[in-house]
Order: sequence, then structure tokens, then C-alpha cells
Amino acid sequence: MERTNKKPILLDLFHNQKNTNQPIVIFCHGYKGFKDWGAWDLMAKAITDKGFCFLKFNFSHNGGTMENPIDFPDLEAFGHNNYTKELDDLNDVLDWIQKHFKNDSKVNINEISLIGHSRGGGITILKASEDHRISKLVSLASVSDYASRFGSESDIEKWQKDGVKYVINGRTKQEMPHFFQFFEDFKANEERLNIRKATKSINIPHLVIHGSDDTSVKLEESEALHRWNPKSQLKIIEGANHVFNTSHPWQKDELSIELQKVVAEIITFLNS
Repeated sequence: MERTNKKPILLDLFHNQKNTNQPIVIFCHGYKGFKDWGAWDLMAKAITDKGFCFLKFNFSHNGGTMENPIDFPDLEAFGHNNYTKELDDLNDVLDWIQKHFKNDSKVNINEISLIGHSRGGGITILKASEDHRISKLVSLASVSDYASRFGSESDIEKWQKDGVKYVINGRTKQEMPHFFQFFEDFKANEERLNIRKATKSINIPHLVIHGSDDTSVKLEESEALHRWNPKSQLKIIEGANHVFNTSHPWQKDELSIELQKVVAEIITFLNS
């Protein structure tokens, strides 16, 4: 997807050419994630098989490129990513899909659901709270707060002094930069980026899913989302970790038992 004066966005679109009026599902990946991570392809196909148009995309500054969308060849872009850029990316994807399918009877552009994993869960919550085009929302092992993830005051002071801090990617062993603009952008947009406030204002159906054994984002964060939006549904997947017992690369031709349960919950929710 080409954009004027912005980095392009790479996306995958799954839909059945024979079906009509297919509701749209848009998936947002998480931190150090990408659309082709692990078993996301299999998840997309499983949901498409149940009559949905499924779109997944890479955030423009996730560190991937058009030529190499797997992993992180563009660490400079990764370092310049921030939450408002991701909200902007998601908005442009929504605009694109409504324009792309405007006169296509196979797809229903008036029924759009968002699924966000981890950090992407926060992005979808924020977007659902401010955009009337969203019909339903699924938070998948979602974070409930961005402010607490920047570290202590002394951490932030050092970050500001150095201009950059690095996070080691355990899988690729890359030192991944975060330039201080990330924190500056958050502070400049703190009200808009308040997940708690956004969750409380959501008035569309909201499904919250979390693994009981998630060590990356604690179950308590999804419990907080459910508490802030009592009309939401909370589903805990027993024995599941942050990625529902999948990994990257995922070389099996079927989902893990835990991710199968997630997909079943999502399909039931989207059909309700």
C-alpha cells in the first residue's frame, strides 16, 4: 500500500472469492512483531475459512522492508517508530480497505473488526475508542498501559541524555534502537494514548483473551481491561503463554491447541 510522503505499508489480504458480504477483520501485530510471525498465517486462514475477509499488515516502522518483511533489516525505522505512527498506519489501512472494496459485494466494508496482539492490542483499543468505523474489538494478550513501560525517571533521564536506548532481540540477537522521540511523542499525546481511558469509553462488543501462563504481558493486564469495560468478555486460555504456545518460525501445518481455542473464541464472538 503506497502512501504520499509516508513509508509504504505491506499487507496480506485473505478472502473467499465465492462468498458475498464478508465482514472484515484487521490484525495488528505486537512489539518486535510482524505480520508473518509464527502461526499468524494459519490463524488468518482459519478465520477466513469461516466467512471473513482477513487483513494483516506490518506497521510501517516495525523494522521490516518491502523486500524483506521478515525480521528487522531496517533498525533505523524501528528506532523512529512510536504509538501515534502506529495509529496513523491503522487509520490508513482502514481508509484503504474501504476504498479498495467500495463497490465489491464480496466484502462488507460496514462491518470491520480489529484484533490486536500485545502492544498492538493497545493500538486497537485506542483506535476502536476514537473511530466509528470499528464494529467489534478483540484484545489478544494485550497491554493495558503504555506509560509504565518506559522505565524509571532515572532510566528516562539517561535515555534523554544518550538520545537512544537499545533492546536486545532474544531471537535475532539484534540490538534494536529506540530513539528518545518515542518518549517525547508519547508525552505529547499522552491523553490520546491512555488505554485505560479508551477502554472505559468503548461501546462496541469487546473480547479480551489472555493466556494463563503469559510471562511477557501479565494476565492482570487483561483483567484490568475487563474491569474497565465490564461489558467486555474475558476468556482465559489455560496453559497458554504470550503467543499461545506457538513460536517463530512455525513449521507445523496446524495451530497449537491453545491458538485453536483462541480462534474458536474469536469466531464465536465475531458471529454473535
